[in-house]
Amino acid sequence: MKLYKTIAIIICFYGKFPWFFKYFLESCRYNETVDFYIITDNPLVNNLPANVRFVNKTLNEISRIATEKIGIDISIINPYKLCDFKPTYGLLFHDLVSNYDFWGYGDIDVIFGDIRGFISPKVLEHDIISVRHDFLTGYFQLFRNDIKMINLFTHSKDHIKVLESARCFCFDETNYCFDQFSQKLPLNEINSEIESLMHVVRRLDNEKYIKAYFDFHVIEGLPGKLRWDKGRLFYKNKFEVILYHLILLKRKYKPRPSLKPVPSSFNISPSRIYYKNIKV
Repeated sequence: MKLYKTIAIIICFYGKFPWFFKYFLESCRYNETVDFYIITDNPLVNNLPANVRFVNKTLNEISRIATEKIGIDISIINPYKLCDFKPTYGLLFHDLVSNYDFWGYGDIDVIFGDIRGFISPKVLEHDIISVRHDFLTGYFQLFRNDIKMINLFTHSKDHIKVLESARCFCFDETNYCFDQFSQKLPLNEINSEIESLMHVVRRLDNEKYIKAYFDFHVIEGLPGKLRWDKGRLFYKNKFEVILYHLILLKRKYKPRPSLKPVPSSFNISPSRIYYKNIKV
């Protein structure tokens, strides 16, 4: 008998790994009961955590897999277009995740806290799990590993249009309708070009076809007062969160290249990551 539901996260990344990749990896290391598959054209990184696996594939190879499994002609030229394909990862890379209870997708511009501390057995009774209260997030999203959720993306009437096009539609999230979903507008009042995965989840959850989980477990923006300590992430030394999304910090903070290892504790201000009273 398994002690817990197994989880695998798939991340596709192309191009040179950025400065924050080592923080991402170290935060993965402390989440030893979650496996991460990084599909990339980069060579293997030294001292990789035991639960992080590299899978070397080119964009052309992913295009061929997608063409075969989805059944339409697909050509992915721009790596950013992979965001629209994230909801298809359970199908495209099923050989990697077939033995897991849950699969998901994510990005490397995050620093994880204690994932299992938030993704509890009670939360895993849901079919799809979001770590925001208002919409799906491309940087971390979980799905039950069954046929229904693997094929969830096909419930969008626009999925073929999205996947055939070279344009990026933010299909994995909201088709850029973040504010409307945050305001909890009815679906018929949300003005969007295509039916995103968030549209699909809202509709199918309302119809009781799926059971969706939404709660606010993340920190974004540039709040400062964040501390990562041995795999746990705290805000204002008071609130624990599942992850910090570096979407703004990565644009503002450009540290010098360093071979120094990530320490067991560090702080995140609105402008940088720093090590207070720690010898590195």
